[in-house]
Amino acid sequence: MGGAGGLRSRSDSVKYGQFIAGEWLPAQAGGVWDLVNPATEDVVEQVPFGDVVDARIALNAAHEAFESWSHTNPYKRARFLETAAAMLRAKAEEFADVTTEESGKPHEQAKAEWLSCPNYFQWAAEEAKRIYGRSIPARSEGRRIDVFYRPVGVVGLITAWNFPVYNQARAISSALAAGCTVVSRPSEYTPRSAMLIASCFAEAGLPAGVLNLVNGEPEGIGQEFLNDPRCRKISFTGSTRVGKILMDGASRTVTRLALEMGGNAPVILFPDAGDATAVAQAGVTTKVRNAGQVCVAPQRFYVHEEMIDEFTSAAVTAAEQQVVGDGRDRSTTIGPLINSIQRERVERIVNESVDAGAKVLTGGERLDRKGYFFQPTVVADVAPGTPLHDEEVFGPVMPMIPFNSLAEVIEMANQTEYGLAAFVHTNDLNTAIRLSEELDYGMVAINDWAVATPEAPFGGVKQSGLGRESGMEGLYEYLEPRTRYIGGIQ
Repeated sequence: MGGAGGLRSRSDSVKYGQFIAGEWLPAQAGGVWDLVNPATEDVVEQVPFGDVVDARIALNAAHEAFESWSHTNPYKRARFLETAAAMLRAKAEEFADVTTEESGKPHEQAKAEWLSCPNYFQWAAEEAKRIYGRSIPARSEGRRIDVFYRPVGVVGLITAWNFPVYNQARAISSALAAGCTVVSRPSEYTPRSAMLIASCFAEAGLPAGVLNLVNGEPEGIGQEFLNDPRCRKISFTGSTRVGKILMDGASRTVTRLALEMGGNAPVILFPDAGDATAVAQAGVTTKVRNAGQVCVAPQRFYVHEEMIDEFTSAAVTAAEQQVVGDGRDRSTTIGPLINSIQRERVERIVNESVDAGAKVLTGGERLDRKGYFFQPTVVADVAPGTPLHDEEVFGPVMPMIPFNSLAEVIEMANQTEYGLAAFVHTNDLNTAIRLSEELDYGMVAINDWAVATPEAPFGGVKQSGLGRESGMEGLYEYLEPRTRYIGGIQ
């Protein structure tokens, strides 16, 4: 990888492999995966690619480590998380190069992801010291009732490629802080980012078997998590389709699930929101982050008819100012999509919507160059029932939909199987309160574009998922309440 033109090479200081029982290993069957840079379509690394055998060995290691780790003082557990967090923060610049190379996202976005990662470990480390039980007054004399919490056990993590650092950190932090041991299966498209996290925990002295990492065949490893009764919980980040498969399997094994799946976030813009140009610029910046491959990305832009022309014009200008290119080039603001499958999907959604009457105002096509690039796109005249309105695009495409009344936009915004995040821009308090309560979404942002932070629960409703990550609620997802009854007290 050359240094010309502002491009930077990754560091070669890290050895990549399966991390099981404190050791870096090849896949048991010798399998490897060709890791492709989506900006160049070049193979940049071969990493181990395992199967159910690797997963089984990792589950053995996690099971053996659970007894000791679950009884480790939470203050001591916290020290491991805090030490690893400090290492991750110190190496953010170096590690960002690796994430950019395997995911395609611009370097500054990758670096921001690495800098946010330690915050999740630090917050979970502190919150684990406050896992309080409670005493319940008994109905009879000489009796005591109290509730305390125990970690659920071995946890299987399955995470997505779009945020290979954040997705891992969000789940690992709560699981380890709660006293669970972990077998993590990162996406095969971005495994090295997860391996870098594991390397920092290894350097921090985390006991062997507490955190294990297996890169490999997704269906087989996921099925092994379901089949092994020692795996008491699965935390999944990915598509609704795969989440439903896990739910079906878990119904047979009664495996506890946390699912963070798809989204189709509405953005509702009122004339009193302020400067339409400024809101449009912020909306475009948020929309094209990670090339639009974000579960909580603003998706359906419902714009009041009084401002839609001004807002749309400003959005087109902002989209055309974006720089599409290799994420290693510091001038790039939009990198490629993750692979050819994703690019073809975005193309299909745009083309089918155009066939149904939508109008592309800018963009709408792939770039004529190597790499899985797609132009930042603004589309007008998008109607409910078309793919751009109803499907999760996962690409840098902004559909514009006019509305006239509050009741109308609430009905349209809720007209989806998804319910992860929603965005509202208004300076009317009554409107803000009503929408925050009537929009059927797990997270609603008012005059803001961010819906993820370590101290607050993250998750959706309907087919966007079950359970929560982050916040106090996320920590308790990895704990089981136990009730203790004591009688015969004199």
